[in-house]
Amino acid sequence: MENTDRNSSHLAGEYFVAAELYRRGYSVAMTLGNAKAIDLFAERQERTVNVQVKAIRDKKSVGWPMMKDRIMDNIIYVFVCLNAPDTAPEYFICTSNEARAKVKQYSTRGIINLGDLKSDDYRNRWDKVEASLSSVGVRIVPANQPSSFVGAGKHFGMKKPVSPDPIPRSEWKGSLP
Repeated sequence: MENTDRNSSHLAGEYFVAAELYRRGYSVAMTLGNAKAIDLFAERQERTVNVQVKAIRDKKSVGWPMMKDRIMDNIIYVFVCLNAPDTAPEYFICTSNEARAKVKQYSTRGIINLGDLKSDDYRNRWDKVEASLSSVGVRIVPANQPSSFVGAGKHFGMKKPVSPDPIPRSEWKGSLP
């Protein structure tokens, strides 16, 4: 991993955190882009939590660059140390307030030191994700059959209107899952 750039490390961290949340029974949606405020949305039993992921390659890194004024309320921060390929990643989980308190802020930069999170208060504290779940009106629902959009059929020469409802199994074309 010596040649891995920062964006690759961050993306790897997001995938590891998403996999860990899935393993723990959450549905997870990843956001796209490099300048996003929220990396993952996790949902369980119609309650969601926003997750921001910060990743470093290994323990040789001092910590995670983080400006105190960029920490948003009501978000769970998961700090990931990816480690060597033969070693499992380490996860350190903080609430917004905990992350804000751990930032060492300088005039032009800030950092959360790896050593400051190496305690049972943060290591593998996935219970903080559960405690931060809140009810919202949107759910992440995995698709179990194809669906279509209103009006899309006109562009494809369909003879009947297209609805936002899932396509009935009797009308599926191709192989079935």
